[in-house]
Amino acid sequence: MIKYWPQNQSFELNKQVANLFSNTRQKFSYNLFNKTNDNLYLDLLDNLHKKQLFTIVLIEVEIVLLDIIELDVSIEMIQLLSYKILYDIIQKSVKRFYNKTESIYKNIDSTNCKSYYLQITLSEYKWLLECLLIYLIYGTSQIKKNIFVFDNTHTPSQHVSILFENLVIQISDLVICIIVESIQSLSNIIFFIRDYGLCNSSYVSFRSIALFRNNLILQNFIRFYINQPKAIYSSRYKVWLLSSDGLVSKYIYISRLEDISSLSTIQLVSLFLIEIQDLIIVKLEKFLLVLTKLFIYILINLLSNSIIFCIRSIVVSINNISK
Repeated sequence: MIKYWPQNQSFELNKQVANLFSNTRQKFSYNLFNKTNDNLYLDLLDNLHKKQLFTIVLIEVEIVLLDIIELDVSIEMIQLLSYKILYDIIQKSVKRFYNKTESIYKNIDSTNCKSYYLQITLSEYKWLLECLLIYLIYGTSQIKKNIFVFDNTHTPSQHVSILFENLVIQISDLVICIIVESIQSLSNIIFFIRDYGLCNSSYVSFRSIALFRNNLILQNFIRFYINQPKAIYSSRYKVWLLSSDGLVSKYIYISRLEDISSLSTIQLVSLFLIEIQDLIIVKLEKFLLVLTKLFIYILINLLSNSIIFCIRSIVVSINNISK
């Protein structure tokens, strides 16, 4: 049976929010290994420190949520401030994680991070945080209509859970992204993750860290100029989830018409080229299909005629021998 998220502020909504935090925290005991083909900055950490980081982010989100409720912030103000709220959660999570590790790198700031990944994530603040805050504080009735694939009055609780898990994972990943990109030096990165006991055993050498970082740079470049514009054009949004097998990703439907106007010129050109490519591929597929059918038809006719000719030749030869 499908359970639906409460539509308005009520005791039931408060109960569902409390259950959401509790259930998500329990999932931190799962295997947190990345099961996708995409790299995450989180892959540098072992399971224990991923769990610690997820818990830190969860606490920061909880603090923000309680502050918003206590201050009785309106929906309009949430929409206006959601970008800044997301930015503050990221900054505070970085500082709290550093305090946890007692790191010597105390001056790291997300403003120093120029990663494409950070730009992409912050540009999607509406889907990452804004809608989720409205769900958690005001219920489904205050979400704009036609954004998601289902009606506001019948929003599955699982949908809110998906957005919540995605928020925790993406902010946690950004925390490590900011740390890695701010430290920059490979030797210092290795020192940080190894000497503070944070690292996944796969990343303890210069070569493995360099390869990992280069793969991330390339992946984020492709995502920024190709994957993100394509996802916006296709009305899709990638989310990360906590499963019993590990971290997994999927796409959900979101109406992203407003996001198209925020694309850069290069991203729009990339989108145009993708559309041209799709058009050419479709035409090429049809042409190859017709060509293949024609080739098969000619081949069958040639084979059949050859067989008939051979049979006739054999018959004629037999008749000649008989005479």
